Amino acid sequence: MTQTVPLLIGGEMVQSETQSWIPVTDPATQEVIAQAPCATAAEVDRAVATAKAAFESWKETPVSERARLMLRYQALLKDNHDEIATILSKETGKTFEDAKGDVWRGIEVVEHACNIASLSMGETVENVARKIDCYSYTQPLGVCAGITPFNFPAMIPLWMFPMAIACGNTFVLKPSEQDPLTPMRLAELFKEAGAPDGLLQVIHGGKEQVDQLLHHPDIPAISFVGSVAVGEHIYRTGTDNMKRVQAFAGAKNHMVIMPDAQKQQVINNLVGASVGAGGQRCMAISVAVFVGESRKWIPELREALAQVRPGLWNDPEAGYGPLINPQAKERVLRFIQEGKEAGAECLLDGSECVVPGAPDGNWVGPTLFTKVTPQMSIYREEIFGPVLIAIEADTLDEAIKLINENPYGNGTSIFTASGAAARKYQHEIQVGQVGINVPVPVPLPFFSFTGWRKSFYGDQHAYGKQAVKFYTETKTVTARWFEDDIASGPNMTIALK
Repeated sequence: MTQTVPLLIGGEMVQSETQSWIPVTDPATQEVIAQAPCATAAEVDRAVATAKAAFESWKETPVSERARLMLRYQALLKDNHDEIATILSKETGKTFEDAKGDVWRGIEVVEHACNIASLSMGETVENVARKIDCYSYTQPLGVCAGITPFNFPAMIPLWMFPMAIACGNTFVLKPSEQDPLTPMRLAELFKEAGAPDGLLQVIHGGKEQVDQLLHHPDIPAISFVGSVAVGEHIYRTGTDNMKRVQAFAGAKNHMVIMPDAQKQQVINNLVGASVGAGGQRCMAISVAVFVGESRKWIPELREALAQVRPGLWNDPEAGYGPLINPQAKERVLRFIQEGKEAGAECLLDGSECVVPGAPDGNWVGPTLFTKVTPQMSIYREEIFGPVLIAIEADTLDEAIKLINENPYGNGTSIFTASGAAARKYQHEIQVGQVGINVPVPVPLPFFSFTGWRKSFYGDQHAYGKQAVKFYTETKTVTARWFEDDIASGPNMTIALK
């Protein structure tokens, strides 16, 4: 019998009373492995109310106790690392090695949350005026909510609820309905770590449940990761309802290859960064800009890409797994066809990819285009598949101009042996995350994930110091303690004396 995914409300795994269920399928076989509920409106309200009630005591919990909870949690995550990765692989199709990376990058954020005492320190200035001191505190917001995507079902939930809860908030998580089993295991382990009932609630569903969270009066902050269209809706709806919102949206990430770069390093890194995880990463490199003589390396890049084959999650020879669902596959195939019809040259076509033993999987093979112009849809839009576009530029200035005119600003890389070229690039490029001889520049959690422009809606980003600012409010206190001296009369100005 197919398992039904429970909700987590008040520390208990409960079966939803909904009449609407979403099948969770194995993307390599289309087998239904679970049924996820579309939580009822009453269940969503109960989850928020339970989190609100838990907040009243949790906000008074000493910061050292909150840190210890995160220490216990990260230890449990490490102990169960491979088990979580196996669950993740089976429901997303990711290769086991890729799934382990997904889990580990989430654990790193939990480790960062263990430092919450130092991260949440305020500021103090003595004698801002005569015998008057000024100091600030960071205080939690209340019930925060997170809406997470299918492509990183361990990492991205772990971006959100550990930092929010460490800051003194409670949290309602709405994970992707396409792979809810991994987030539920994360929630079970959080409870096992000793989290008080009500700190973390997990509900499931689709747009209806998301919109209920966006309009709920008891949720002051929403975190979201997903597509551009949904990200804009989340941001506008949330802010219209007076919520603090961080919405991480789409991307079109470029790698610039200078002719002085080490050729084999470029090819190796570009292959992994473009088709790894089937290109289903918001930080995947989808455009390679070959500057000057480096354009001669494109045929060798094609040969390297042709050696990569997708396969099942437990196949150690597989480069990546299937796309998440048939609709995602059809979307990628449509872009490939549009590129051909627009006049781009398809040097490597993965449209007819077949994986032996898994004929029903959502397979797309590595695909490489050249002779692409910025007007083509395969350049303008995020494809989210194993499709790489190779563009040629005569100079670094030309490459920088091309990238700065693109509406997205999530991540970019340059491969070069020149410090001057790297310095020029990192200074002039209008993208939030820059790699120098690093293909996928996702920062470690003591920094923040800082996409720019159309890749992000909001002001404070995920993890790092910015996450603490997002999940807290600053209270500033101006204090004076009177002595026995006689007051000099009323101060009729706004100035401190």
